[in-house]
Amino acid sequence: MGIGVEAGAQAARSRALAVLRVRSRALALAVLPAGAAVILLTGASTGHLVGRGWDAARWAVGVPAVLVLLAAAGIGLVVARARPAISPTVPIPEESAPDLYRMVRDLADRLEVPAPSAIALTPDCDSWLEDRAHSAHGPPRPAPGRPPGPARPRTPTPPVLVIGSPFLWWMRVGELRAVLAPVIAGTGPSAHPDIAAARRFVRGLDAAVAVASAPGRCPPARGLWAAVGWTARLLLRGCREHATQMERGVAAAAAERAQAVDYGLRIVAQEQVGLAYAGWDRLLTRVALPAWRMGRWPSRLDAGVVAALTELSRRDRLAEGFTSRLGERPACDLLEEPGAVDEATSLLAARLFHGGPAKPCSDWAPVDWQAYPEEVVDRTWRVDAARLHRALDALGVRPSRHPGTPDPAGPTLARVLDHLTTADPAPAEPAHPHEPPGQAPAPRTADGGGYSPQGPPPSDDVTRTGGLGGRDMDADGEAEAEPGTDRSVALAARLTAELAREEARARRARTGASTAHQGPDSVAWAPGDHGLPPFPLQPHRTARELLADHVTAMVCCAAVDTAGAVPALDWLDGPSLLLGGERAADLAPKVLTLIEDGDPGPLRDWLSAFGIRPEKPVRLV
Repeated sequence: MGIGVEAGAQAARSRALAVLRVRSRALALAVLPAGAAVILLTGASTGHLVGRGWDAARWAVGVPAVLVLLAAAGIGLVVARARPAISPTVPIPEESAPDLYRMVRDLADRLEVPAPSAIALTPDCDSWLEDRAHSAHGPPRPAPGRPPGPARPRTPTPPVLVIGSPFLWWMRVGELRAVLAPVIAGTGPSAHPDIAAARRFVRGLDAAVAVASAPGRCPPARGLWAAVGWTARLLLRGCREHATQMERGVAAAAAERAQAVDYGLRIVAQEQVGLAYAGWDRLLTRVALPAWRMGRWPSRLDAGVVAALTELSRRDRLAEGFTSRLGERPACDLLEEPGAVDEATSLLAARLFHGGPAKPCSDWAPVDWQAYPEEVVDRTWRVDAARLHRALDALGVRPSRHPGTPDPAGPTLARVLDHLTTADPAPAEPAHPHEPPGQAPAPRTADGGGYSPQGPPPSDDVTRTGGLGGRDMDADGEAEAEPGTDRSVALAARLTAELAREEARARRARTGASTAHQGPDSVAWAPGDHGLPPFPLQPHRTARELLADHVTAMVCCAAVDTAGAVPALDWLDGPSLLLGGERAADLAPKVLTLIEDGDPGPLRDWLSAFGIRPEKPVRLV
C-alpha cells in the first residue's frame, strides 16, 4: 500500500510543479520588457549606449515595459482577489456535532492525514473535500480538537469536508465511516505546499474568468475586463492537462491509502450509496417538486428519504435485508439537533433545485409530512382543476347540461367529460385556440371563489417553448404531433400557454428578488450564493401530459368532494388518491383513453364503481 500511495503522491507533486512552471513562465514573460528597459537605462547612466538611436530605443522599450508591468499587476491582483465559487452548503459547527467531528478526527488519525478544518452538509448524494481558504468567507478555523500552538510558518489550511445529507440519515455510523475514508484520505496530498499552491493558482484563474465575464459594465471597462478574461483563459489552457493529472494522482493516492480502513464494510456501504441516490432522486421529483411549485417546501426531506427507502425495502423482495439495518445506529445520531439540520438542508435543496427564496416568507412556507396531503396534494389538484376550467372558458365551452346538476354554471367534471367526448356535438369554439370567443360564460366556483375567465393570448416566446397545439419540438426543431382528438389538442394548447405564462411570472419574481441587492461583480466578489440558477429536476412536460395531469386532478377533486376520498402521500410515487383506504392506481390509463380517443366509457365506469358523481360542482381555489 505504501508504494502505491507514494507513487500517486509523487505523480500529483510532479504535475503540481508543472502547473507552477506555467505561472513562472507567465511572470517571466511579463517582466522581460522591464528587464530590457533596465539594461538600456543602466547603459545610459554609465556612459554607454548613448545617442539618438539608443534614446529612441529606451522610449520604445520603456513605455511598453511599464504598460506590461501595470497589466501584469492588474491581472495578478484580480487573480489574487477573485474568490472562487464555493458549493452552497449548510455548515456544521463542532459544538452541534461533537460525535461526528470525533469520528472524522479519529479516521484522519488512523489514515495519518490532517483532519478536515470543518464539516458541512450538501443536499445531494455525494461527498468531497473543498478548499475554502481562498473563498469569500476566509480561511476556516484550525482543525477540531487541536490547540493552535505557537506561531509556525504558514502551511496550507486543511479543506472542508462536505457530506451528502441523505447519507447521514440513511446510512449507519459504520457505513458512513467507510464511505468517508477515501474522501478524508485526500487531505494528505492537499497538505503538500506545491499541490496547495497549484490549486490556489488554478482556482484564482477560474475565479478571474468569472469576474471578467460578469455583465453590466460600461463599454470601456468591458474591453479591459475582456483582456483580463482572455489572459486568464490562456493560462488555464496552459495548465489544464497538468491540473487534471494532478487531481487524478491525488485521488489515486487517497484511494490507495484508504484501502486498509474498513475495506469489507466499504463494499456494503457503496450499495447503500446507490440506494440512497435512487431514493433521494425519487423523493425530489415525485414529492418535493409538487410542494415547491405550490410555494411550500418540505422541512424534513432527509427524514423523508428514510421513509421512502424503507417503503422500497418493504415492497421489493430483493431489499428485505435492508430493513435489518434499521436496528443499527443511524449516522444522523452524530448530530446534536438533526431536526434543525434537516430543515436547513431542506431549504437549501429547494433553493438549488427550484430557485426558491433563501428564507421562509408568506409565499414560501415550510410544510411537515403530516400536513402534506392537505396543504400540497389537495391544493395542487384544485389549482390544476381551476386552470383547466379557465382554459375551457377561454375556448368557449358551455357549462354542463347534465340532468340533475345542482349548479350548471359551476366547475364540474361532467363539463370536462362532455367536451373531450368526440361523440357529442361540438360547442362553439373560437376560430383560433388562443383567441377568446365572442361571448364566453361567466364562470364561478362552487364555494363562491373566483377563477379569472380568460387570460391574454400567449406571447411569441411562450409559443416557441413547444407544446402548443398538441405539438412539441424535437431536438431538430421539427414539430412532432401528439395523439389525441382535436378538442384535446386545443385544450392542451391552452393549458400549456397559461402554465408557461405562470411559470414565466414566477421566474421573473424569483429573479427580481434574488438580484435586488446585487451589483455586476456580486456573484464573484461578494460572499454568499445569490442568484443560484436552479437545477432542473424533470424534463419539460408535453402538452398531452399536461392535459392528462389536469384531467386527473379534476377527477381527484370530484372524488374528494363527492365520494369521500382523501388525498394522500406515497413516499415513492408522490401525491395519490385513497378510495376506501386503497390507493387508486388504475386511473391513468382511463384518463389517457379519454384524451387520446375521446372515449369516456372506461372513465365513467370507473367513476360509477366508486360512487363519484361528475355532475356535482367541486371546490376550487
